[in-house]
Amino acid sequence: MQKLQGFQKVAVIGGSRYFGKLLVQRLHAAGHQVTVINRGSTPPPAGVEHLVVDRNDEAALTAVLGSRTFDVVIDQVCYTPVQAAIAARVFAARTRRYVMTSTIEVYDPATAALPAVPPGAPVPESAVDPAAWLVRLDLPWHDEAYLEAHYAEGKRQAEAVFAQQPQHSGRPGFAFVSVRSAHVLGGGAAEFTGRLAHYTGRITQGTPIAVHAEALPTVFIHYEELADLLQWAATATDATGPVNAASDGPLDVHGLGAVIAAQTGREPVYREVGAGEAASPFSFDRHYAMSNSRAKELGYSFSRTTDWLPAAVAETLAA
Repeated sequence: MQKLQGFQKVAVIGGSRYFGKLLVQRLHAAGHQVTVINRGSTPPPAGVEHLVVDRNDEAALTAVLGSRTFDVVIDQVCYTPVQAAIAARVFAARTRRYVMTSTIEVYDPATAALPAVPPGAPVPESAVDPAAWLVRLDLPWHDEAYLEAHYAEGKRQAEAVFAQQPQHSGRPGFAFVSVRSAHVLGGGAAEFTGRLAHYTGRITQGTPIAVHAEALPTVFIHYEELADLLQWAATATDATGPVNAASDGPLDVHGLGAVIAAQTGREPVYREVGAGEAASPFSFDRHYAMSNSRAKELGYSFSRTTDWLPAAVAETLAA
């Protein structure tokens, strides 16, 4: 595994909360020269440069960057191909490497016509190839309701813009890696989605949890591990293209409930949903649990979900 050597100039787009905030802290602690680019809602740690700008405003982003260049850009908040196209143009001559945080949702077979994966087989990165994915910049990506309804497709097309960047930036660009994150969990205040709290609250109160009749497994990652993997991806130069990020050991909703039950001493109560009825988060009736083999082959070592999940549950219960 080849790595960028020495301390680096790193730009983080976003980086104001959750694993992005932790990533900024870790990059700074490691001695890197860090620049955070966001709209200014939360200041970064002391010693970290802060550029306040709307990334959607290409002229403003270009102006605030000035003559700055970076060894690596880590993009935490790219959701649409329009945002990616702006970034591809602005950073084409400003960085050697670009890391985008993506998602397991790109593999959801309910959101696109994807290659069939054998039932239960971990889904590899090749199931969604951004180098060949169709980009539609003309779709209403600026509309929040449209974007929410097409979150997975927005991420797929954003990846595609970066993977096909000469076409969208008009010039040779940078090495690109998309980190496709599993469902991110943490404990207490670190778990900003509230999904783990949804389960701990219902189980401690004896409230039924809505699940599918045949709930299928999914994969998870602790927010600290994701921050660590993003830092690794920023410097591991052999890693290009899509990389799945998931702790070892898939769990279905019942396995998650069992871990919580062991902490609470209360058995979960489940209620099967009817056709078309929404289930609780992490109950899935379709298979798209990711394989993490490629990251391992590139040199990254994952924890096991069951090693860190009990502590995250305990922290959530304490909060």
